[in-house]
Amino acid sequence: RKNTKRVPSFRKLLRTSKIKLDNKLKNKQYKQQSAAKKYRKEQKKLREAVRDAISRKPFPLEECKKKQVAEKHEEEEEDALPLDMMDEDDLKLMEDLSQKASFLTRDLSSNEPVHIKKRKHESVMDKYEKVPRRMQTEPEKELIHLLPIKDKGGIIPRTMEKPVLNVAQDEEEDTEEVEEGEDFNEEPLPVLTPEEMAAQRRQKLQERKMHIAALASAILSEPDNNIKKLKELRAMLMEQDPNVAVIVRKLVMVSLMEIFKDIVPSYKIRPLTEAEKATKVKKETQKLREFEEGLVSQYKFYLENLEQTIKDWKQRKLKKSNVISLKAYKGLAEIAVKCLCELLVALPHFNFHNNIIVLIVPLMNDASKMISELCCEAVKKLFKQDKLGCASLGVVKVISGLVRGRNYDVRPEVLKVFLHLRIKEVELQKDSEDIAPKKKFMTYKEKRKNLSRMQRKWRKAEEKLERELLEAEASESKEKKLKLHTETLNIVFVTYFRILKKAQKSPLLPAVLEGLAKFAHLINVEFFDDLVIVLHSLIASGDLSYRESLHCILSAFHILSGQGDVLNIDPMKFYTHLYKTLFSLHAGRTNDDIEIVLQCLDVMFAKRRKQVSQQRALAFLKRLSTLALHVLPNSSVGILATNRVLMQIFPKMDLLLDNESQGSGVYLPELDEPEHCNAQNTALWELHLLQRHYHPMVRTFAAHLIAGAPTEGSAALPLDLSQRPATELFEAYSMRGMTFNPPVASVTPRRKDTFSQMDAFIDEELNKLLQQRIGETVVHKPLDFAKHLKASSLS
Repeated sequence: RKNTKRVPSFRKLLRTSKIKLDNKLKNKQYKQQSAAKKYRKEQKKLREAVRDAISRKPFPLEECKKKQVAEKHEEEEEDALPLDMMDEDDLKLMEDLSQKASFLTRDLSSNEPVHIKKRKHESVMDKYEKVPRRMQTEPEKELIHLLPIKDKGGIIPRTMEKPVLNVAQDEEEDTEEVEEGEDFNEEPLPVLTPEEMAAQRRQKLQERKMHIAALASAILSEPDNNIKKLKELRAMLMEQDPNVAVIVRKLVMVSLMEIFKDIVPSYKIRPLTEAEKATKVKKETQKLREFEEGLVSQYKFYLENLEQTIKDWKQRKLKKSNVISLKAYKGLAEIAVKCLCELLVALPHFNFHNNIIVLIVPLMNDASKMISELCCEAVKKLFKQDKLGCASLGVVKVISGLVRGRNYDVRPEVLKVFLHLRIKEVELQKDSEDIAPKKKFMTYKEKRKNLSRMQRKWRKAEEKLERELLEAEASESKEKKLKLHTETLNIVFVTYFRILKKAQKSPLLPAVLEGLAKFAHLINVEFFDDLVIVLHSLIASGDLSYRESLHCILSAFHILSGQGDVLNIDPMKFYTHLYKTLFSLHAGRTNDDIEIVLQCLDVMFAKRRKQVSQQRALAFLKRLSTLALHVLPNSSVGILATNRVLMQIFPKMDLLLDNESQGSGVYLPELDEPEHCNAQNTALWELHLLQRHYHPMVRTFAAHLIAGAPTEGSAALPLDLSQRPATELFEAYSMRGMTFNPPVASVTPRRKDTFSQMDAFIDEELNKLLQQRIGETVVHKPLDFAKHLKASSLS
């Protein structure tokens, strides 16, 4: 065998000690001696085998005699020529030939060369040599060098033999097991009835459940010591028994998800550097490091398993083992998606959270409605609970890339999740107060009572320093959140503007307009002018639905009522469009859009009261009162609440409560220009009809408006109604659950026993009458009385 070991370099030899070199030399000599001894044993066995084969070969009598004569002749030659009298060259040649098998098998008296061609009739010896055989060899013994002993005589090296496993015995045992397995497979399996198969499946499933429960409880009780059991539990995700594989894998997925939610720390685990690994630490620290490393590793493998399950379902990829059918893949994938959604919401601070986001966001656009809703709800929950905004920024980036990569061909629900972002100035201030730690300082009385004069002086200086530190921490966290929220909003607006520019006829447009209406007050002033022009062009094109046009109006007025006050833009065209399309609302499909109309009216009149003329307010008040007759009760309540606000903001609105006209001209209800419809020449006769409405809240608001919407007196509204905005009243009295709000008092039906008592009383009175009129026997039933009347009439 060729020696593959590399020769050590001279520099390495210099660094090696003399004792080590001596030990290496001795090991090399021991190996050479054992190899030579092994070779000699093989040659000896070979010669013995050849002698046995020759002795078993039948020889003819003449050949046997010749052989005996030849043997005698050889013995005489050996006696005549002893080995010590031979030349050195001849002796060396004999030794070389003795190591070759041909020297033993061929006749020395013949003059034929050693490598002669094969004859047609080969001898028995040649056939024997051709049979493959395996020589039993002794295992090579390796030496283990121990620490040397030093005494007076010097250093004494120590070695011991390394125990060698008996490979041949193990192979025999393996072959025996294989043979036993083959014999076992050859036996026919017992045929089970369906009942027996179901019972066997239930038993297996119960065993797996108990095993999962035992592992989970052990991990939760002591996570530091039982991290290996986490690996054992994760290995059950590859359950191979086809009878219980699907259920077991689902149970293991959910169990691991709950375990990770419980044992994961509240910080992100980072990998250790080389310097930290080389540093000696305490046992507790080393144990904690091993636990964290194992936890991150198992968490990573678990996420990879969930990802592979979803990919197999998407690709309809059947595994080679055929343990799980293609139909079962969907159920496994749904459980995997649920687990990922739970981890997305529960562990936003832990490792691989961005990887989970990359998996979940494309599934928001999945063809399966259930999976899409699951992922959208998980992202909404993440947005609502994310105070700092780091996780929200990661999700928004991936959604923006998805929308752009799919060429704006995604479901509108994907963009509607942006509406749940926590990006408001009020929430920012509130969040900074929540995050800033609150320090309780001593009062002046407590200081006078418990501290001396010098102590009070020192305490005052300490408290001042602590206040400054707390303010610095709060401002830093606030600045960090503002930075994250600004970056998030930039990505959101870039996505919205791309859709407005490149995909105006896309089904994503309503979601874009709704998002602009919510975040319009946070848009940069530089984009206001262009954005208002784009919104007006969308409305004027006529391609938008009623709901989309309402979102356009709401977005425009949000822009103009905030930072847009400094811009010189006339929004009259938006007022005209809303006034023109108010009658498109009714008690059917468009009734839900009244909530958007109420929001628009609040922004258009309440927040811009100084920019609105009286003629415009009168026209809207009259048209809204007419609209209240044609919608559901909750919509009527919301519209009347808006009319109440208009009558309180604009003091001359009460002229519509008078029948006499206040100017020239006639009211034109069909004209779509609120400034020129002569609304001052009409009256709010609709309020008298609404006073007879079946809903009590509508009657209450109508009576309040007829009295002039007073804030005090008997006609004033109660506080719970006067202080609530119109949109809140619209939601409070909604009839989406098919229930009447407030509930209608039920009519108590007549009882059965009352009717029976009345029947008995009538029978008794009839019998008395009969006794007075006719002197006959008493009649006990109305039927007898009827027969008697019939008989008397015939007579």
